Formats: sequence, C-alpha cells, structure tokens
Amino acid sequence: MKKIASFLFLIVLFSCSNTNKEKTSFTKEALTETLLTLDENQVTFESILKENEGKTTVIEVWASWCGDCIRAMPNLKELQSEHSDVNYVFISMDKSVDAWKYGIAKHRLKGSHYMANDQMKGKFANAIDLDWIPRYIIIDKTGKIVLYRAIEKDFDLINKTIKKLK
Repeated sequence: MKKIASFLFLIVLFSCSNTNKEKTSFTKEALTETLLTLDENQVTFESILKENEGKTTVIEVWASWCGDCIRAMPNLKELQSEHSDVNYVFISMDKSVDAWKYGIAKHRLKGSHYMANDQMKGKFANAIDLDWIPRYIIIDKTGKIVLYRAIEKDFDLINKTIKKLK
C-alpha cells in the first residue's frame, strides 16, 4: 500500500510541476490566429511578433471593461516611462470595436493596439492560456518568451524581468 501511495504522490508531483512550467514560445494555434487592427483589418499574431523582432516587447492583454486592468494603468504608465526603449503591444478582449477604441483614447495607451475577434473564451485566448486579465507577457529581442504569465500584482517581477534583458 505504501508503494502505491508513494507512486501516486510522484505522479501528482510530476504532473503539477509540468503544468506550471513557463512557455518560451507560442503555439502554432496562437501564431496563426488573427487579430483586428485599429484600421479594422486582420493580421496574424505571428506578424505582430515579427514587427517587434529585435526589441524587448511587453504584451498586455486587457479590456476597457476590466476593473483590474484600469487599476493597473498607473503601474503600466510608470513601466513605460522607465522603459521607453521597450515595445508595448496591447491586445484587447473587448466585446465591441467602439468600446475598445474608446478605452485606448480614455486611458491614453501608447503602443500598438489589436483586438481579439472572439474575446475571453475564444480561440486566441485559449491559445495563450488566458485565464485572467490584465495579463502580461514579455518577449526578448530574439523572440523568446521570458515571462509568460504575469498579472497586475506582478509589476515588480515585470520590471525586474525587463531590467535583466537590457
């Protein structure tokens, strides 16, 4: 009985440690998913990443209706002020183009802007394992993900991660 219990414990321990592992690249599903541009065209997520190659990039997944996203804006603006050499990409989970564009203007968000076509429970959100917003992903100059899952409470970690990349 002890052998069985020990064996089950090891299986649970191994499976938990694998699920928490940070990803270093996006899945094919994420890369091929299309997002809406401000001029209401569609682009692939992969093409957005290619536009930012060679630069440290912070991706924020957010929505104008999200209270946590709005409360995190001062921290984001401080981050942008401290790291003006970093590219910032915003991906909205808003339900309408008007709400998305209004949110960008209202909060004076500086960076590149895109909107998911099918919001929080859609293909893109699933492809990036989205379970909370705001969500921050940091990509290094080589295109490798160095921080895959950060939220509004993780600005110290986000800041430290960016500093390490300089």
